[in-house]
Amino acid sequence: GGPRPLPGQEVSVKVLGALEDGGLVERDPRLIFVPGHGDVPRRARPQALELGVPTMQPGEVSFFLAAFPYAYGRPGSREPDVPPEAPLLFEVTLLEVRDGPDPQPLPPAVRLRLGSQRRERGNFHFARADFAAALRSYRLSLRALDGPTTAPPGPEEEEELQEQRVKCLNNCAASELKLGRAEEALAACEAALRISPDNGRALLRRGQVGLVWPHSTPLPSARPSSQPPLLSPQLLAEQGRDAEAALVLRRALELDPANKVIHTELSRLAKRQSLPSNT
Repeated sequence: GGPRPLPGQEVSVKVLGALEDGGLVERDPRLIFVPGHGDVPRRARPQALELGVPTMQPGEVSFFLAAFPYAYGRPGSREPDVPPEAPLLFEVTLLEVRDGPDPQPLPPAVRLRLGSQRRERGNFHFARADFAAALRSYRLSLRALDGPTTAPPGPEEEEELQEQRVKCLNNCAASELKLGRAEEALAACEAALRISPDNGRALLRRGQVGLVWPHSTPLPSARPSSQPPLLSPQLLAEQGRDAEAALVLRRALELDPANKVIHTELSRLAKRQSLPSNT
């Protein structure tokens, strides 16, 4: 008995995984991970365990029948031998729950691996329209990428770290937009553009939301107050400031002329501007 794992706590579990015919494909006497951090080894597939273990109490034994998206995916696996689109039955024993460890210095390569795992986890949630969970995973990815390191990254590692940060920040912005939090989306866009000023995706996100000058609520960031916050396209239309969003989108289009999404957003702005006024 005892309380269920809380967000950020570390768990130890015993895992057995079998195919429908009873063939054993997973056996781990003590797997340690933090649910929601995307740190379960790829072979164990985080979806089934990360979603199931937080519902358990210490000492409890649970059985999780995982459809293939939560097991080894559509292609299956070679090691162990799992057929395509195969469901798995997991027997999981929750051995221990404890407070998560403090962030430890990690080699740059490990930081990159953890950051990528957590971003992929966020993409999994985003594809299923669980935008709050996706945002948590993207933030955890950034925490891994920005965490303490055992040695300075080399030039190639630093370049990859920056690329991963920009991807995560863009994904954070997309999640914030889906959650209707325009100001937070702007903060993520601007952070990405500080790293990569000509990043087309960050410019696109910024243009999708639109720029207006502040009226009452300041943006929750450390930017100088003279910088404009981001509000929704609907409010932008009400304010008559479509032209500012169009400028940002045109800049993005210069960087990526074939991007259909940018063309679509510009077309939406043009159509809105062409509508007759109600006055």
